[in-house]
Amino acid sequence: MSSEIDSSTLLSRASQLIDLARKAGADAADAVVVRSRSQSVSVRLGKVEGTESSESDDFSLRVFIGKRVASVSANPGFDLKALAERAVAMAKVSPEDPFACLADEASLSRSYPDLQLLDTTEVSSEMLREAALAAETAALAVKGVTNSSGAGASAGMGGLVLATSHGFAGSYMASRFGHSVSVIAGEGTGMERDYDFDSRLYYAELDDPAEIGRRAGERVVKRINPRQVPTGKDVTVIFDPRVARGFVGHIAGAINGAAVARKSSFLRDRMGQQVLKSGLSISDDPLIVRGPASRPFDGEGVSGERLVMIEDGVLKHWFLSTSTARELGLETNGRGVRGGTSVSPSSSNLALEPGDISPEELIRSVGNGFYITELIGHGVNMITGEYSRGATGFWIENGELTFPVSEVTIASNLKEMFMRLTPANDIDRKFGVAAPTFAIEGMTLAGR
Repeated sequence: MSSEIDSSTLLSRASQLIDLARKAGADAADAVVVRSRSQSVSVRLGKVEGTESSESDDFSLRVFIGKRVASVSANPGFDLKALAERAVAMAKVSPEDPFACLADEASLSRSYPDLQLLDTTEVSSEMLREAALAAETAALAVKGVTNSSGAGASAGMGGLVLATSHGFAGSYMASRFGHSVSVIAGEGTGMERDYDFDSRLYYAELDDPAEIGRRAGERVVKRINPRQVPTGKDVTVIFDPRVARGFVGHIAGAINGAAVARKSSFLRDRMGQQVLKSGLSISDDPLIVRGPASRPFDGEGVSGERLVMIEDGVLKHWFLSTSTARELGLETNGRGVRGGTSVSPSSSNLALEPGDISPEELIRSVGNGFYITELIGHGVNMITGEYSRGATGFWIENGELTFPVSEVTIASNLKEMFMRLTPANDIDRKFGVAAPTFAIEGMTLAGR
């Protein structure tokens, strides 16, 4: 385990690669190694269906010559000198990019905190198998569950090794463990499917597999014999936390600096203006100890800080990497993430901050409405904000969840939805995107 975690050799190779690139004619360069170690076991109906194990250290070198840039990738064992010379040769014939550059030296992290992201617990394939079987067995034991779509358990770690030609050198690793199960209730055309899962940085903090299985079984049984409901306008819709997290992802996409620079965000002209209901805030913090999406520095060597992206409903920040920030006439806020050979801005530990009332109180306050547990399709236009998606869930009647609902569509515009959102207080911050249950008023529901 220690040899897998120790990144000193990789950091040395990355530094050598930069030196060779400079000798070959590069003005500046950075080298990154994306590390990955994983193993998983999947089971179905009590039998192992698959066992997988993988590990990789993927190198990328990015070189700059004036305003020209080129990137190349390689696996371990490559010839350092040949790779550096190839990257420089490519850069010499590349078109100019006025915004591509390394992060400013002044913004680089010179020291960074230990965020306790790595759990070195050894998890064997037998332990994974037993966990997956326990989750499936518990789910199948729930009355009304008729079949299994499978269960799984996984363990792994990943991280980043980064060196730049202007003095940054650092690395970090983070672990990740998970349990999941998916089951079926009902028969024939009346079958329904649902699932549950848990994912944590630390193995000991995972929910018990049997508890995950029980929750999945109970969720799917409640979905048996769904109905359609009449088409209606001005319907209040409540988003279960599971789908609420995805909705907050739409907000993150709309305030991503890359989308703003491309003019593909419906919020591109709204900086400093109110985009959420007053009193609502969205925060992003990469430095949370044991945070699910924490990182001591970003893909360019810059340490981000906690930012309130939207404060009291007012848009305050974009997610920015160095090149995106330069294109917008701004400065990076440490949100650059490596994706292959490129760097693009992204959130870290993103949260729609909770409200003051419980989910039960929020449901009671609705009277009649629709509680969504699953969304279907991709009917979201991030340029205009138009929103239309298939949905399943439960009808709310007299402030209580009643019968299951399926085959309906909800529609509105994200601009209006943001301004009509009311959050509950049940946020769960174990996910990289965290959101409480919330209600959105005034939506259109297309049913029978």
